[in-house]
Amino acid sequence: WRKEQIFFCLFVLFLSSVSAIIDDPQTKQVYVVYMGSLPSQLEYTPMSHHMSILQEVTGESSVEGRLVRSYKRSFNGFAARLTESEREKVAEMEGVVSVFPNMNYKLQTTASWDFLGLKEGKNTKRNLAIESDIIIGVIDTGIWPESDSFSDKGFGPPPKKWKGVCSGGKNFTCNNKLIGARDYTSEGARDLQGHGTHTASTAAGNTVENTSFYGIGNGTARGGVPASRIAAYKVCSETDCTSASLLSAFDDAIADGVDLISISLSGGYPQMYEKDAMAIGAFHANVKGILTVNAAGNSGPFPASTESVAPWMLSVAASTTNRGFFTKVVLGNGKTLVGRSVNAFDLKGKKYPLVYGDNFNESLVQGKILVSAFPTSSEVAVGSILRDDFQYYAFISSKPFSLLPREDFDSLVSHINSTRSPQGSFLKTEAFFNQTAPTVASFSSRGPNTIAVDILKPDVSAPGVEILAAYSPLSSPSDDKSDRRHVKYSVLSGTSMACPHVAGVELLFAAWPMNASGTGAVSTEFDYGAGHVDPIAALNPGLVYELGKSDHIAFLCGLNYTSKTLQLIAGEAVTCRGNTLPRNLNYPSMSAKINGYNSSYTVTFKRTVTNLGTPNSTYKSKIVLNRGAKLNVKVSPSVLSFKRVNEKQSFTVTVSGNNLNLNLPSSANLIWSDGTHNVRSVIVVYMT
Repeated sequence: WRKEQIFFCLFVLFLSSVSAIIDDPQTKQVYVVYMGSLPSQLEYTPMSHHMSILQEVTGESSVEGRLVRSYKRSFNGFAARLTESEREKVAEMEGVVSVFPNMNYKLQTTASWDFLGLKEGKNTKRNLAIESDIIIGVIDTGIWPESDSFSDKGFGPPPKKWKGVCSGGKNFTCNNKLIGARDYTSEGARDLQGHGTHTASTAAGNTVENTSFYGIGNGTARGGVPASRIAAYKVCSETDCTSASLLSAFDDAIADGVDLISISLSGGYPQMYEKDAMAIGAFHANVKGILTVNAAGNSGPFPASTESVAPWMLSVAASTTNRGFFTKVVLGNGKTLVGRSVNAFDLKGKKYPLVYGDNFNESLVQGKILVSAFPTSSEVAVGSILRDDFQYYAFISSKPFSLLPREDFDSLVSHINSTRSPQGSFLKTEAFFNQTAPTVASFSSRGPNTIAVDILKPDVSAPGVEILAAYSPLSSPSDDKSDRRHVKYSVLSGTSMACPHVAGVELLFAAWPMNASGTGAVSTEFDYGAGHVDPIAALNPGLVYELGKSDHIAFLCGLNYTSKTLQLIAGEAVTCRGNTLPRNLNYPSMSAKINGYNSSYTVTFKRTVTNLGTPNSTYKSKIVLNRGAKLNVKVSPSVLSFKRVNEKQSFTVTVSGNNLNLNLPSSANLIWSDGTHNVRSVIVVYMT
């Protein structure tokens, strides 16, 4: 009893000391101070202003040790080490929009382009001169510059608009394909993890024949726009991936002259826009005509889990392709079970004892194959067979491995329990193609949007499952430090892989409708947005929904941002009018959250389309209800006539109904057709 008393007292003392450290008002942490657009005065010097703010709130004359980052090229702000009381003082200062913690972002970790219809030399009318003038900025873990995917063979000099640098660190060289690199981690821009190399090559990598992962998935790897240029911005090391670094990359990429930004990171949960580094950077990029394509996140299949929620970013969910990687397990009795994995190990038919158990002793599985219903591994087992409860995807392991469907797994367990000396072996993974439609991956984050409830997110889905692309030879392909293999091309899954597929399609995109996913629940627009990205349709869209800075400012007015705050963000005078509804943002999709259970409702959407098709064209509207939705949808006018290209026409969509399903959004498709183009917009109404 006395020992327990002593232990309890020590424990309380420990907690008190920890609490004191946490509550210490002098404890400093890094905060981001966002100050909106850069002032237009020529005499304004951002860094001097940032330093003077720090001197004022800290009372210190020398604040170099406090300043972490200064944003001074594309927008205004800084990151600094502050106490809580200092943070409060800065937040109250004139000219400051927001102050928020320097959070850590996470990585959201080829046949895919063939699947989308962009086969080399087929169905595509590519303009190489235009493509070679496109610069894609990739904000990620850096890049492997020596990869064949980034060779500059056949490339001319960088576009004249390029204002960036090659500052990749020691032994890092750029070329006419990889035209720029910057590092914000103190590691150099070289990719040590493989993620940034993979995403960059998916978006804009060269066409490279005979690529594979140890012969698996052999074929031609290429990016969506292989003739374009790449600029790499490294913000993530193996330990840090911060808001401060992310905003520095945006600050530079915008000023460097990129045309598009691909960023496969997420922060963990949705943030209000003025405290969301991703949304802040993407807003100022959008003002300069630069689209930011962002991964929706890997927190699915839970609802309201997507973190990419700003309407000036294109949020991308991950879906399957028509190719899958399968690994066969051969039992001692000759029976074969088919599971999923990317297994490059060839056991040459040799069979090993099978051991089943969720709680096991390492000595019992040494030299054997571990079979478990739960995710587990063993350093001494030959390999492992696990149960796949979530219709997972194939991934790389440092040892032979296979994920079996529940029915086959149960069959295997029965075999083990009824056999005196059960044995088995693995075959090397094979790739199989099928004709099934794409489905949303179980890990892909879902809507609805929790920040702007009337803006549909994610926007679109793209291939993000089992994608083969370039990789860093310095990183283990299985993320296991005991795995000594080094590869130039590897297989990854995640919304990180889906994001650069859309970046490769660039600014104009279209989508085809999606089918239900295989997660056991009906798949909806909260899973895949407008549908699966369709780059062929995007080449000739017919009509588009255009959005500019003034549209987004009006949208923010509708979210009750003040004119004073928006003036700082926009860098110009702003007057908010009280009748602005966020759902009337000129967005390609139309979404509305309905308040009131079992009540009737009527909602209206106002939209404007621009004709990019042919002059003297007439588009007729058509409504297609989805999943048996009981919606009454009226379009006024129901016919749009255009006399010239770039002409704009406005219309109104009125949706009415009652008794919405709490568990399932009601939706429809509005299709404008001139007989050649079919321009589809999804309409969603829901209750939560």
